[in-house]
Formats: sequence, C-alpha cells, structure tokens
Amino acid sequence: MEQVTRELPGRAVRASHELRNASLEVLRGQRSGRVYRKPSGGTYRASAPGEPPALRTGTLRRSWRPIQSGEHGLDAAIESSVPYADYMENGTPGGKIAPRPFAERIIEKARPKIEAIYDEPFDLNL
Repeated sequence: MEQVTRELPGRAVRASHELRNASLEVLRGQRSGRVYRKPSGGTYRASAPGEPPALRTGTLRRSWRPIQSGEHGLDAAIESSVPYADYMENGTPGGKIAPRPFAERIIEKARPKIEAIYDEPFDLNL
C-alpha cells in the first residue's frame, strides 16, 4: 500500500499533463462560425454555437495549466487563468454568447492516455 501511495501523485501529474495536451488539440483548428475583422487588421472565423472556441489571440488555448487537486493532490486537473473561460464553456447569462463547450471534449480526448497511466502496474518491489 505504501508503494501505491507513493506512485499515485506522480501519476496524477502525468494525467494532468495529458489533459493539458488534449486542451491544446481541442482548442485549435478551423471553425465554421461567422467571419469577423480583427481590430489589428485581417479577419478570423469565429466558432459557431456548440463548437469549441475559435483561436483568435491564443490566450484561452495557452492559459491551461496542469494542477493536482483533491485530498493529497491525487486528482488530475487543469485550470485556466482567463476570466472568460467559463463564459466560453457555458455561455453568458442572458444568452449574448452561446455556449462553446470544450471541457468534455478535452476529457474524452485525454481519457485513453490517462486510463493507460493509471492501468500501469505498480512497482511492488520494496
């Protein structure tokens, strides 16, 4: 039991990094929403409601950091430092911005690698 307890935090760190990697994949690529002009010039295509947010400045995409949460830091997670991440995921009150869900897609993208991390045998040779 001691060896398992020692190895679990490291696995949570690795799983958190897999979530971060998946966020980079989910939050990239072309979207199918409207085309807008950038304030600095040029244009970009926004995401349509229901799609993950489009990449305009890259701030949301770059903001995700791996963390370990829960009791003893054994839960893998990522968090964003941008205040509008929740608005992108859930939409705004009053519906001015429709939801652009991405969290579940990130989890599903990372799930096979995370399951493989936790399925690895423990080194029980003390």
